[in-house]
Amino acid sequence: MKIADGDFLLPVDKPVGPTSHDIVGMARRVLCTRRVGHTGTLDPFASGLLVLCVGQATRLAEYVSGMDKRYEAVARLGIETDSLDHAGEAVAHDEGWRKLDRRAIEVAAATQVGPIEQVPPQFSAKKVDGEAMHRRARRGETVTLAPVSVTVYEIEVTHVSLPDVHFSVRCSSGTYVRAIARDLGRTLGCGAHLTELRRTEVGTLHVDSALAIEAFADADAVAAARIEPVQGLAHLTNISVDEGIAGRLQNGQRVRIADPGSASEPLVAVTCGAELLAMAELDDGVLRPRKVFPL
Repeated sequence: MKIADGDFLLPVDKPVGPTSHDIVGMARRVLCTRRVGHTGTLDPFASGLLVLCVGQATRLAEYVSGMDKRYEAVARLGIETDSLDHAGEAVAHDEGWRKLDRRAIEVAAATQVGPIEQVPPQFSAKKVDGEAMHRRARRGETVTLAPVSVTVYEIEVTHVSLPDVHFSVRCSSGTYVRAIARDLGRTLGCGAHLTELRRTEVGTLHVDSALAIEAFADADAVAAARIEPVQGLAHLTNISVDEGIAGRLQNGQRVRIADPGSASEPLVAVTCGAELLAMAELDDGVLRPRKVFPL
């Protein structure tokens, strides 16, 4: 994939208020291209790292969106809301939080670490029968949602000022931090909802290097923040091939490589020179192209 000036990843620091789609719209206007997408929705009340794909780099969105995430969050104990955040309507109150201490909260948080089955929020982008759940929830519909397998790698309670609990979490893609707050409250027996959420990391990308939306129109700031697609795939194994193998992969052929490193991996980034050539599966030393890009 030869990356032209208009083909790149752009990490943006989304403020509280606008939707992820609003940020995409701003980028389209300022960058003068319709071909902009994002790699993981942040709710309007949330802030932090939103990775945009610009130009031909939109073809890589599925590979970036699947990266692990890190968040900083605040849960308020004693009130559960229908949306699981402060924008929703309260559905339960309990003063039991007054009897809790930090140790009890840390023990409850630890029960959510590891591979877990998490029930998504009713107010979410998850689609049921082709329609986003938040649209159905706003019509007053309640749908029984099946638990989803996710992984929470770590939860750290960073500060407790009851009824508020500040925590950080590193988790797999598809994990709802609002659901973590809900389940923390239920484990503690008093309910909870999320009042603040900030995404700080997506894979190897960090919000400290992200572009503020006020700087969208600053060409120098955009140039400094942009990431070449190969860099955005740094979480994957990179396999470099010569032009002969590159030509075969571009024709959709499977090829055996002489030094496969790890003999089998579900997904690798294949490069030729400095350019991204393909996303492929490595199966016992054989590259099976999934998506190929022109050199």
